[in-house]
Amino acid sequence: MSSAPLQASRAASRPSQRCAIDLCTSWPAVEAEHTNAMVMDLFNERREITSLAVIEHDRPIGLINRDIFLSQMSKPYHREVYDRKSCIAFMDKEPLVVDAGLSIEELTRRTVEVGEKALADGFIVTREGRFAGLGLGVQLMRIVADLQAEKNRQIMYSIEYASVIQRAMLRSSREALAIMEQDATLVWQPRDVVGGDFYHFAQYQDGWFGAIADCTGHGVPGAFMTMIASASLTQALQQLGPRDPSALLAAINVSVKAMLGQSGDLSESNDGLDIACFWVDRRDHLLTYAGARLALHVLPPDDATVLTLAPLRIGLGYADSPADQSWQATTLPLQPGSLLFATTDGLVDQIGGPRRTSFGKRRALTRLVDSRHLPTATLCQQLSEDLATWQGDELRRDDLTFLCIRVASLT
Repeated sequence: MSSAPLQASRAASRPSQRCAIDLCTSWPAVEAEHTNAMVMDLFNERREITSLAVIEHDRPIGLINRDIFLSQMSKPYHREVYDRKSCIAFMDKEPLVVDAGLSIEELTRRTVEVGEKALADGFIVTREGRFAGLGLGVQLMRIVADLQAEKNRQIMYSIEYASVIQRAMLRSSREALAIMEQDATLVWQPRDVVGGDFYHFAQYQDGWFGAIADCTGHGVPGAFMTMIASASLTQALQQLGPRDPSALLAAINVSVKAMLGQSGDLSESNDGLDIACFWVDRRDHLLTYAGARLALHVLPPDDATVLTLAPLRIGLGYADSPADQSWQATTLPLQPGSLLFATTDGLVDQIGGPRRTSFGKRRALTRLVDSRHLPTATLCQQLSEDLATWQGDELRRDDLTFLCIRVASLT
């Protein structure tokens, strides 16, 4: 019997990337002329051995699985018939054979292609075609699990850092909102660590601008979209100013389509955003709104009826959104003490309740009316509790963003 010719210089010659040689064991191999009786003796002496490579002139020609071999040799008269015959009688003639330098990733792919046999029997590792050792499927699975766990840790670190970047991007808007209106509350809760919702607030000499948006996707893809859409909004504000939300939406639409190369049927993607933009003119006591699939709700201080400013049902930036599309703006007088309320789909579309239906716009607006005299922080807390009760054990479906602003004196 010959032992596996594992080279002493393995560690020195091993590449930095983990490869097949890392899984080699020091188990012996058997020559093709060795008998089944000799294989039986070896299996009895080395109970830890699960497979034996069969070699001829140091080159592997097959693999003997311990369980299969013992099962065959335990049949009536098999010992008498096969003991003195060559061990090739019970070997697998087409085992998985890989080079010592094969990467773990490629080895995993090859193992999957071969199927369960490679995991159960193991695989033969060679150097320049000569037998170098055996690798076990369980060892490969353990290394793959470790590599995947490390990749997951790296991915989670990257996502957590992306969350820091996304929150930093939104921080100036939160600070602006706190300065613009003393009684204003914003709830922003990504479904995952990062999300596809974003908001933008900015104060000007004669008023202030606000927007909330829901980009396609959530998690990392959604977060990428918020970067693109937020940059487009910022650029549009710099070029056009904040007073015409309709023009801003048209500019964002063109910008997002250009950035993503979304030109009709030739586009490889179809991503965009829903958004509600509004301008509060303190000088003339006016509210101007334009929206793409996101409404703005207004509750006057002396009324229990919510006025809903409806959006156009066309999103921004999508492949099928015309480049010359316009979104009509609505302007109306705004009384001091009015509540402005807007939300993304994460609130109204959340499944829950006894019949597993959507939370719906009506429940949100009912809470707005019932709690209109409370501070917006309390009102939003109650609305969050309403949603949590409604959601129950259901999974969160989407990112969640909603805001409530009590407009102070407009002078």
